[in-house]
Amino acid sequence: MRLLRRIAWSSVVVVAVALAAVLIPLGLAHEKPGAVCVDDPRTFPAAGIEGWQGEQLENAATIMQTATALGFGRDGQILGVMTAMGESSLHNIDYGDWETRGFTNPDGSRTTSIGLFQQQEWWGPPEARMDPATAATLFYERLARVADWPSMPRSHAIHRVQINTDRDYYSRYESDAVSVVEALSGHC
Repeated sequence: MRLLRRIAWSSVVVVAVALAAVLIPLGLAHEKPGAVCVDDPRTFPAAGIEGWQGEQLENAATIMQTATALGFGRDGQILGVMTAMGESSLHNIDYGDWETRGFTNPDGSRTTSIGLFQQQEWWGPPEARMDPATAATLFYERLARVADWPSMPRSHAIHRVQINTDRDYYSRYESDAVSVVEALSGHC
């Protein structure tokens, strides 16, 4: 009788261990990913968001934080991120349209665009245009002067600030910008 009890208990233990070995990994595989926090790049998904990753997400986070500090909400954040996506692919680059495409200003002079927002020299000194937070501040200061920007199509509002050749140019970045802003807006 004792032998039968030992065998029964041993069977129960073996079954319990086998179930745990199968069920625990399955449960872990279905856990929700950790929160993404705009203040902490270590929480950004390694796989990226809609193809944007690493430094690009860090720059998007800086734009979002700057927007918030200046009193702009989610829509303002989306506009800033859309702009930098369209201007520099969210990379803080020290060259611009002249070097890459040979574009000139309407008066024929060479463009001087640099940074996330590809701002020309009349926006400020190179150091300001190459600092992501300062460049974002320059963008938002000009956006604030566009009185009706919240009621405009997003790309048209950006066009009023950036003054480029196609007011619909930034539309192609809207969906990605919304996804990035949404993902980086989680609770920390």
